[in-house]
Amino acid sequence: MSDLDWSTPEGLAAIRAHLVDRIEGWREPAAHAVGLSPASSTPDWDFPHVTASPGARPALATVVLATILGHDGSTATLPLSHSDLEAAVDSLAPAEACTDVPHPNLAAWREVLHELEGNPAREAVAVFVADLEEPVASEADASLRVRLGGATPEL
Repeated sequence: MSDLDWSTPEGLAAIRAHLVDRIEGWREPAAHAVGLSPASSTPDWDFPHVTASPGARPALATVVLATILGHDGSTATLPLSHSDLEAAVDSLAPAEACTDVPHPNLAAWREVLHELEGNPAREAVAVFVADLEEPVASEADASLRVRLGGATPEL
């Protein structure tokens, strides 16, 4: 992918399309986020940034993360190792060359890495929600959906 243009929105869209073409069975998720296990006794997962795009094309970050994890965008909560998250940050970092668009996922992923390094008892997950009407897949998924809409989904 080094010959692709990371410095323009059009280049980032081309990179996203390039990655999507390589994910068998790709579904555009309505939402995705990287979350941290609770730091206290509450069951709520912490999501520094949520990408929600029901009916729209999700961010390049969504596809980068799915590529790293070998995921097709379907509803799932996947364990996210420190090395997987580092790989996702390293893969998405060249997008910072495009200063025309913000990169909130990259900032959030770096925040999660920092938290994992400072508190090894916490765990990270990647949550993908293909359709907000689908059943909740995990406690992390429930926390994400509450953040999205204020509802209290049932597990």
